[in-house]
Amino acid sequence: MEKGEPGAAPRQEPWSRQASGSPEEAAPKDPNAIRLSKRRWVVVLLFSSYSLSNAFQWIQYGAINNIFMRFYGVSSFAIDWLSMCYMLTYIPLLFPVAWLLEKRGLRLIALLGSALNCLGAWVKVGSLKPHLFPVTMVGQVICSVAQVFILGMPSRIASVWFGSNEVSTACSFAVFGNQLGIALGFLVPPVLVPNIEDLDQLAYHISIMFFMVGGVATLLFILVIFVFQEKPSHPPSWAQSLVYTLVPEEHSYLESIQRLFRNFNFVLLLITYGLNTGSFYALSTLLNRMVILHYPGEEVNAGRIGLTIVLSGMAGALISGIWLDRTKTYKQTTLVVYIMSLVGMVVFTLTLNLGYLWVVFLTAGILGFFMTGYLPLGFEFAAELTFPESEGTSSGILNVSAQVFGIIFTICQGQIIDHFGTMAGNVFLCAFLGLGTILTVFIKADLRRQKANVTLKENKPLEELVGSSKVPIIMSEAKL
Repeated sequence: MEKGEPGAAPRQEPWSRQASGSPEEAAPKDPNAIRLSKRRWVVVLLFSSYSLSNAFQWIQYGAINNIFMRFYGVSSFAIDWLSMCYMLTYIPLLFPVAWLLEKRGLRLIALLGSALNCLGAWVKVGSLKPHLFPVTMVGQVICSVAQVFILGMPSRIASVWFGSNEVSTACSFAVFGNQLGIALGFLVPPVLVPNIEDLDQLAYHISIMFFMVGGVATLLFILVIFVFQEKPSHPPSWAQSLVYTLVPEEHSYLESIQRLFRNFNFVLLLITYGLNTGSFYALSTLLNRMVILHYPGEEVNAGRIGLTIVLSGMAGALISGIWLDRTKTYKQTTLVVYIMSLVGMVVFTLTLNLGYLWVVFLTAGILGFFMTGYLPLGFEFAAELTFPESEGTSSGILNVSAQVFGIIFTICQGQIIDHFGTMAGNVFLCAFLGLGTILTVFIKADLRRQKANVTLKENKPLEELVGSSKVPIIMSEAKL
């Protein structure tokens, strides 16, 4: 949603205007006023890079769960919490961070996110002794706080920097970095940290991984300081141009949140997004345990299976983004991807225990293409359904739903696996993906952002958009 600029979220009134005030003057009449900045790809690439670093740190423990259990002398549940702390921290911090994004803008959020990511990485360097598990937990909690400044950014960056015909692709590209970080988190730790008995040698291998992550995080933080800009000098789309010209009469962040929860289509998407993404979080956290139970000693291949899930999902996300930009079929695409996520999970469940790793790789790739590919679809569909509310707020609320379901699913599936086996644990996820598919059918495709772009481009009265959306349309001016 193109509103999403820092500054005041409005109260519920019709379009606020400047003194000159006719509706046609709300957007520039000169087409040359709508320009795309060459820097936009640099901004989204830099964001994707530090998002990658943060996502890597989320999954690096779970990818070699059994090795860290032995090194620190803790239970598998304790190692699971190194992943789940990312989910738990997000829930109470979302709204303060979303409010800060509205008030202070993209650049400050980027600085804080990359700085905390860097700090957490270096704290973990100080946990290279078996008795220092609490230190590694502190470092991971700091990284989890950094994640709060990262997860809600893709749709905001896409709206502020990219044109209406590339905004979904840009959002997919922004999510791309997070997914690549998870992929590398599955691939790299089993290679850098072999399953050896000598704890001193094990500490040495772990230190290599921790120092590498700390160095990369530091470099990215420095680049954010010098490269990351707040916004382009010209609006990239007609809807975004309103953010440059319209001024709110009053700010009410709470009213913006209330409007979101009164939007029935958004509430349905909130539940379905949480069910799908929460299932992905649980699967990612517990994948090593599931594979090792059926294929003992295959830690490296367990990581490669996780890599396969995420890499195929990255391809799915990119294809979905390009498809949405060309067709604008948000509801249909989301439903098809959701159905295929369910089918992929069922097939993965039925083939995991067959004894053939190549089959597991194949079915994991199919599952990942759709389940991981769904993540940016949810952000962009929410942006359409809730325009002109802040995309930082709407995507942040989606992420809260994902974290809540992720914690519940990870704990429940972990206990089910321990007591009844991996088949029962995966059937548990299949049931909730089935529920999410049914609920997705009932989401109506009220594409408000698309209506705004068409209305403004054709210089139609803005009241037409108000009437078609059935909600008051209010824009905010960036205070950058």
